[in-house]
Amino acid sequence: MSLKAPSHEEFEHLASELGFSLRAAERDTFHSMLSGNLELMKLFDVEVTDVVQPPRYPRSAGYRPDHGEDPHHAWYVKSEIRGAAEGPLSGRTVALKDNICLAGVPMMNGSSTLEGYVPDCDATVVTRILDAGGTILGKANCEFFCFSAGSHTNATGPTHNPHRRGYSAGGSSSGCAAAVAAGEADLAIGCDQGGSIRAPASFCGIVGMKPTHGLVPYTGIMPIEPTLDHAGPMTRTVADNALLLQTLAGPDGLDPRQCTSASGDYLAALSAGVAGMKIALVREGFGLPVSERDVDAAVLAASDVFKRLGAAVEEISIPMHATGRTIWRAIAGEGGTNTLMKGNAFGTGWRGLYVTSLLQAHSHWREHADELPPSLKLSMLTGHYLSKRYGGLYYARAQNLNRSLRAAYDEVLSGYDLLLMPTTPMKAGPMPAADAPLSELIRLSGVPLANTMQFNCSGHPALSIPCGESDGLPIGMMLVGKHSGESSIYRAAAAFEARR
Repeated sequence: MSLKAPSHEEFEHLASELGFSLRAAERDTFHSMLSGNLELMKLFDVEVTDVVQPPRYPRSAGYRPDHGEDPHHAWYVKSEIRGAAEGPLSGRTVALKDNICLAGVPMMNGSSTLEGYVPDCDATVVTRILDAGGTILGKANCEFFCFSAGSHTNATGPTHNPHRRGYSAGGSSSGCAAAVAAGEADLAIGCDQGGSIRAPASFCGIVGMKPTHGLVPYTGIMPIEPTLDHAGPMTRTVADNALLLQTLAGPDGLDPRQCTSASGDYLAALSAGVAGMKIALVREGFGLPVSERDVDAAVLAASDVFKRLGAAVEEISIPMHATGRTIWRAIAGEGGTNTLMKGNAFGTGWRGLYVTSLLQAHSHWREHADELPPSLKLSMLTGHYLSKRYGGLYYARAQNLNRSLRAAYDEVLSGYDLLLMPTTPMKAGPMPAADAPLSELIRLSGVPLANTMQFNCSGHPALSIPCGESDGLPIGMMLVGKHSGESSIYRAAAAFEARR
């Protein structure tokens, strides 16, 4: 694509969009000087190298598995890529959420509008997995641009829960959770802007960690909103989760989200036990209008396990936990609309790596906007209205109030090691019917996130671990730690898992 100056007609339309009323002489002068500026911009038409890491491991474009090979519709593309001969992940297989760039292998991020795009670079997490000896099995299905906590919005069809066909696998990292739960991959990398690692982990009965904001580099992953974006491990065991996070964590020099991140020795924490730890049971995480009684009961029973293991467990109140849901909606609605959609996934004001091939491919969504799912359309309508009518005021206020939300959690965590509550207030439910009303499709995309979205705003690490089941469906418990407190979370989670 080469840069061209606008015609006189295009220029008049541009001026009108910006609210300018220009006289004829002004129009000619501005048009001429704009054309001169654009001549200088042709510097950027010269081919430049902006690849994160030149792919060092051979791979093929892969293939789309059929139903016999993929009964839960967990996979978008299978393409086996073997990493280094030795390393901490040697012998382990890994699924990647399909918003993660894997050079030469198709990526659609669950969306019809991006289908056909093939990344030209590997995300940092891909390089780290392969360098550690892992084998990547391909790209796991996810929700349409990752904007649903259900598993029904992917443009190629829904992902089914391995515990019960026809039931939600959670979202948006739906395929990752289903593949790990079904034993089709040992490990997976999910991404989480409102609960998209933890909700499917809860529904599918696996372990999912949303790390401290910025701990895992997001370079080469299609974002939604930089202050909410997190990537992290999804596994069947706590030990595997800690191992994978230890492989992924740490700065890469390309992701400005990582300015305050600090990694640790997570594996060392697994055998420490919980004796002497203090755990806060968050009252506002239970008894919600959407809560299921058996879920609350299972999580409360799990808290008693910690008591028997020697931890002190006390109920506390964090009133801002409820307010956090509205803070998240304002940031995700307006920020996500401006960055993911209007900004073609990257926006401006960003010093990290721009995957320009992805930006260009995504920019065509406007030609197929009717194909976007209802949950994303509602968020975009909300965000666009707030930006257009109020000039970003409500996004700004939400981010300012977000500091108070973080402080509210920090205040409790100054006296406790962990917070504890249900991950999702409910178990997995049935997929929406083909003729489900619009309101139901939108509701199912959001309700699982009632306890998770707040920690995307505050940036605290949070892990979902299975703590029981009811009617054959898993129940997830969420443990939340201090910033850079993943070791404390793994310490408690490993002790709980061993006792179960």
